[in-house]
Amino acid sequence: MLYYKTYRHSTSNEWVVFIHGAGGSSSIWHKQIREFRQEFNLLLIDLRGHGKSAGSIKNIWKEEYTFPAVTKDIIEVLDHLQVPPAHVMGVSLGTILARQLAEMEPEKVKSLILAGAITRLTFTSQILVTLGNTFKSVVPYMWLYSLFAWIIMPRRHHAESRNLFINEAKRLCQKEFIRWFKLTKDINPLLKFFKEKDLSIPTLYVMGEEDIMFLEPVKKIVKEHKLSILNIVKACGHVVNVEQPEVFNQLSLQFLRNQQPALNGFSE
Repeated sequence: MLYYKTYRHSTSNEWVVFIHGAGGSSSIWHKQIREFRQEFNLLLIDLRGHGKSAGSIKNIWKEEYTFPAVTKDIIEVLDHLQVPPAHVMGVSLGTILARQLAEMEPEKVKSLILAGAITRLTFTSQILVTLGNTFKSVVPYMWLYSLFAWIIMPRRHHAESRNLFINEAKRLCQKEFIRWFKLTKDINPLLKFFKEKDLSIPTLYVMGEEDIMFLEPVKKIVKEHKLSILNIVKACGHVVNVEQPEVFNQLSLQFLRNQQPALNGFSE
């Protein structure tokens, strides 16, 4: 089973599940824990091959990684802990897994909070993916990962989130990186399906205004999905929860609080 950590609340029955992105770990959420645990039960998960899940026996699996297979790892943890329907939060590639979870097990998801959401690969990002797939077996993976990190998070004030992801990615081995990178071939068909299907689950997108790779596609999908909300954080890049944690926490907690009246049969 994947490595996970829980923070139990003494009175609340509400859960927030945190899903990090590729190359990261649950440590990406360290600026959220203190505030969120005051109101909610928290579950933080390290995806296969990442963080403290890097030593898992599942890293020996030889089958090709797919988004449903990786999402089943998360479901296994939820079932093991008997977590009730929860609010699911993802960042970067973790937003795709959060959305996949809502697709596969909608009864487990009360709401979604998607930070630095990936809803479509732009022309530029498709070029990067093509280059990565071409050279992934011959170029040291940290060269590729560092290049991508600099392209996605290029500005000086993106340095903290950029360095955090690069440092966490060093825990991956070349084979594990290749397994994850092969998932990129499935991204656009999957995201096209997600765009066309509205799950009618309350969804908050929190995007940095400097997230040049992914912001515009999110603007379009929010117009089409009736229960989706977009908040754009100024002077902020891709990893909103690290670069602007105070703003991110405020927006996310307010969104979660707004879900409570609906749960009790009331509306604003």
